[in-house]
Amino acid sequence: MMSTAMETSGMTAETEVVAKPRRRRFTAAEKLRVLREADRCKRPGELGALLRREGLYSSHLSTWRAARQRGDLVGLTPRPRGPKPQRPDPRDRKIAELERELRRVTTRMERAEGLIAVQKKSHSFWASRSRAT
Repeated sequence: MMSTAMETSGMTAETEVVAKPRRRRFTAAEKLRVLREADRCKRPGELGALLRREGLYSSHLSTWRAARQRGDLVGLTPRPRGPKPQRPDPRDRKIAELERELRRVTTRMERAEGLIAVQKKSHSFWASRSRAT
């Protein structure tokens, strides 16, 4: 077996488990605060310093400014990601209800047909026995 330089010197490599990064979400109040601060930046470099301090990209500012200009404060609040949940169609509920009813009635009909078949067989059995005597 070959040993590495770290193992021979008594040092071992540390394994660090890093948590999965989470997407940052900004409230409308935070977005408006940053926009007000960005609007106050007049000298060169102030806006870049603000973006670095807040950990933002310039695209954040342009998106938020456009939403503010449209008067779309709803656009400044974070939106849930992923597909929008679909409301159940009342027709789907009615179809499911009718399918359950059809299964129930079909089961009862099959049971009744089985009973009728047994009755026919027993009738023919007893009728043939009565003729034989």
